[in-house]
Amino acid sequence: MAEDSDSTDKTEEPTQKRLEEALKRGDVVKSQEVNTWFIIAGATLVLMAFSSGMGANLTTTMRGLLANAHDIPMDGPTLPRLFQKIGGEMIAAIAIPFLLLMLAALGGNLIQHQLVWSFESLAPKLSKISPLAGLKRLFSVQALANFAKGIVKLVLVGTVLTALMWPERNRLEGLVRSDLPVMLALVQSLALKLLGAVVAIMAVVAAADYLFQYRQWYEKQKMSLRELKEEFKHTEGDPAIKGKMRQLRQTKSRRRMMAAVPKAAVVITNPTHYAIALQYERGMEAPICVAKGVDALALKIRQVAGEHAIPVVENPPLARALHATVEIDEAVPPEHYKAVAEVIGYVMKLRRAIHR
Repeated sequence: MAEDSDSTDKTEEPTQKRLEEALKRGDVVKSQEVNTWFIIAGATLVLMAFSSGMGANLTTTMRGLLANAHDIPMDGPTLPRLFQKIGGEMIAAIAIPFLLLMLAALGGNLIQHQLVWSFESLAPKLSKISPLAGLKRLFSVQALANFAKGIVKLVLVGTVLTALMWPERNRLEGLVRSDLPVMLALVQSLALKLLGAVVAIMAVVAAADYLFQYRQWYEKQKMSLRELKEEFKHTEGDPAIKGKMRQLRQTKSRRRMMAAVPKAAVVITNPTHYAIALQYERGMEAPICVAKGVDALALKIRQVAGEHAIPVVENPPLARALHATVEIDEAVPPEHYKAVAEVIGYVMKLRRAIHR
């Protein structure tokens, strides 16, 4: 029950990673109406651009064939050559239009999504042969939308075609008594008019269907809070593990810092809240911070300094300023040179006094 509830509780927007994984699986937005529109539009353009040339070429070929039928030998080798010649001319006549229709069909897919190479959708699944899954698909939102779409297309196309053809009814009745060229010209004109109307109607249907399909696909890609957390763990790492690793790094850093405290020339304190250990030797351009900390860490630094006889000087303003502006292994900034120089000079005087 918990898994079912989680699978339906997909309220979070899909991440970019989720969308990319869907694309790799071949799960993309696809409207069949967009493909249909591209094919019909391509067929209309082919008819407008190539119908006259195709008809003339094929007419010339067939007319010559019929006119010279009595001179064509029908022996064994000649008949196959005749069929090859006729077939070649027919293929030459329809090759470019057929190629354009293929490009139109391909364009219908490319305009909806980028080219995808995935065999996951071809893999056998039990849900495809399950009667229960089949019933669910039969009465799904997608099935109802397809049914409604089919009714709308039938009504729209039927209404528009009827409105276009009804004024032409008298001309259509006279076609049976017309010459072939007149008949072909009228049929071509009416076909272009009908195809133009269908293209216009299908453009509206295709746009509406694509928006619907995109919405359905996007809703399917949404994620539950659990899925979002799991993806974050896989991409960013488990927060608990990251916290543990951060703690280990901090522990190692503190150990290295404490090991460097004995090298310090002086420890400047707040006196209890801050502690800054500075290393300085003759020839150095500026003192270097080798350790710093607040509260418990500051106390630990003072303890280590006491164990190694490192002078501890109380200077609250300077301690706070250095803690805020200097990182470990960095030199003291120029604006604090004077104050730090006074402290180190004071420490050196104490050392010289002790050694006398």
